[in-house]
Amino acid sequence: MSGPLTGYRIIDLTSMISGPMATMMLGDQGADVIKVENPSGGDYVRKGGNRRNDFSAGFLNNNRNKRSLALDLKQPRALSLLLDLIKSADVFIQNFRPGVAERIGLGEAAVRAVKPDIVYVSIAGFGFEGPYANRPVYDPLIQSLSGLATVQAGSDEAKPRLVRTILPDKMTAITAAQAITAALLARERSGEGQHVHLSMVDAVVAFLWHSDMGSQTFVGDELPQQHAASFIDLIYATADGHISVAVMQDHEWRGLTRALERPEWLEDPRFKTPALRDRNINDRLAIIQEALLERPAREWLQRLEAENVPCAPVLTRNEMIAHPQVAANGIVETYAHDHAGTLRQARPAARFGATPTSVRRGAPALGEHNAEVLGELGLSPDDIAALESEGVFGELSKATA
Repeated sequence: MSGPLTGYRIIDLTSMISGPMATMMLGDQGADVIKVENPSGGDYVRKGGNRRNDFSAGFLNNNRNKRSLALDLKQPRALSLLLDLIKSADVFIQNFRPGVAERIGLGEAAVRAVKPDIVYVSIAGFGFEGPYANRPVYDPLIQSLSGLATVQAGSDEAKPRLVRTILPDKMTAITAAQAITAALLARERSGEGQHVHLSMVDAVVAFLWHSDMGSQTFVGDELPQQHAASFIDLIYATADGHISVAVMQDHEWRGLTRALERPEWLEDPRFKTPALRDRNINDRLAIIQEALLERPAREWLQRLEAENVPCAPVLTRNEMIAHPQVAANGIVETYAHDHAGTLRQARPAARFGATPTSVRRGAPALGEHNAEVLGELGLSPDDIAALESEGVFGELSKATA
């Protein structure tokens, strides 16, 4: 057995990042993920930049461990084939705008008619009802509406800032993957499937609440503005580079004063207690920064580590993949892709002792597995050739169909 989800089949009609990343996580964990795509170009991420042999890095990094089935779902025969395939599936997932799945004949009722116990998953941007439900959506819009951009700014009074990664897409993906496995577990116990609804706004607001929404927690005592404790990041310049140092507990503060050779800080009335250090955070961070400019990063890290002060180097992407801790964790691995050559990717983050994850196949070419998947429905090569001539596969060539 390879992967905890071996034996489960997922029919994936998602595109872009949130849905494909979620289903790739499940595919890494053993699920058979069949990615159903429009023959006219497929998932839009296929068209992204940074390409090799007609594969974009963005598509490769979100679609491994999947098979691609290209069907023109405007063709009644294509829709019928997909519904036949759904009969063997455990999960159906789509991220069309609200109402689109129903219009093309793949709403929950139609899918459940052929597979009553299926877990049906809908991912939306802003939500399924309300004034924004049918609006187009991209990651910056969710960062803005959810409050994440003002959290990132540090204060409601500062200019909002975007997180420099597509956090809403990726947080939605992780939330979706967890919800799908929970729904599958519930089905194992009850024998019944259910509909999982998830929006990007839901995922991000829930994510923020754990640490960034204290000002809105007490009903009736909401704070009108979220004030920043400090606008200084815990990233410090040294004589030759940058490091991060984070000090919270008293013993860490004492260790910092020893490492930086600043014993007088222990007597400074501004820094006597954790509460005072928080109250005078800008003064505290400023004097730490001034001291750290005196020596190179490597020397400071050695001194801080010797005093058990939490610290780390600030690495570029190129430096990160070669760092000894990343190597010790085995996070970054190389894989041979049939079309795109040797790839470097992060392995699945969670490691299972009894049912290990694996990379069984790289991200597929558009329609690469048409014959394989349809053959599992009992169609012969002649049947598949006839379907191609009928336009079920759109403009795909016989080589890919």
